[in-house]
Amino acid sequence: MPIDQNDIIIHSWSELCETLYDNSWQDDIGRFRSNYAFRGVSDKSYRMANSFMRNCGNNEQLEYHLLRNFRKYAQLKDNGHSHSDWNWLTIAQHHGLPTRLMDWTYSPFVAMHFATDKTDKFDKDGVIWHVDYVKVNKMLPPTLLTVLKAAGAHVFTLQMLETAVPDIKQFDNLVPEDMVLFFEPPSIADRIINQFAFFSIMSGPVSVLDDWLVKHPEVYRRVIIPAKLKWEIRDKLDQANITERMLFPGLDGLAQWLARQYQPISQ
Repeated sequence: MPIDQNDIIIHSWSELCETLYDNSWQDDIGRFRSNYAFRGVSDKSYRMANSFMRNCGNNEQLEYHLLRNFRKYAQLKDNGHSHSDWNWLTIAQHHGLPTRLMDWTYSPFVAMHFATDKTDKFDKDGVIWHVDYVKVNKMLPPTLLTVLKAAGAHVFTLQMLETAVPDIKQFDNLVPEDMVLFFEPPSIADRIINQFAFFSIMSGPVSVLDDWLVKHPEVYRRVIIPAKLKWEIRDKLDQANITERMLFPGLDGLAQWLARQYQPISQ
């Protein structure tokens, strides 16, 4: 896949920090406010295939049945939002159902965490994808772009999506080719808040995001983290309190953090 021209190989912790915050200055507001969505991955060779495709392959018809049965069997308290496809997709993603959504964060340090959280991958180069979500959302068709502009926003909310395209099938049929959209989920759990999380979605459950990105090289870069730097980055993130204990509040996150904290480096 021809993506090397967009790869940046870093050589130190300080270079990593500088690279991820590059181009964050906004002249119009006089502040540092990055337009990038970040996604950390433990192995740079992993494709950007969503969890639905990894679970169900190219059988896109299974998406309907997964969501239908999730809705049927889920016993959820009212979260203050509608029962739209968008809301159900968000809830399903949060609870681990394979969906077409992909997790991103506004935080470079959270992305660093997910690039270095798996010690069994410390022999592999990691990667942090960063995508200019403002540029990506500007490529959307008028039906969606009008709603975004009316709100004076750069990223969608659930309510905005429900106004523009109430169901996923309508979203898929807006344009004949693949398109990508970024949106913020409601704060239904501390995990979403602490991870500074938001989602991307493509107009098709079996579309692969890096195939789309290669066609639009102006909107993304990949920051490559060499395997030999992972322990240093991991230790410095732990000292900065960027850990499972904070990003996955509860006993499960605490246990994951402690397991790595006391794992000898020889392991």
